[in-house]
Amino acid sequence: MIDYKPFWETLKRSGETTYTLVTRHRISSATIDKLRKNKPVNTTTLDGLCGILGCTLGDIVRYVPDEREPE
Repeated sequence: MIDYKPFWETLKRSGETTYTLVTRHRISSATIDKLRKNKPVNTTTLDGLCGILGCTLGDIVRYVPDEREPE
């Protein structure tokens, strides 16, 4: 599963807020909602967030293995 917990930690350290992402950087509120709910976000959006926050992809997203047993 893709998890955006690192994004929230990076955002907090950056001095930006969800408000500034929406108003100053034109990130849609729908994208912020997707990040909150760990829904899919396209790579163009991830690239833009890395640029805004001055970070790497690993500072925004992480992979968490599914806890279900392999078939």
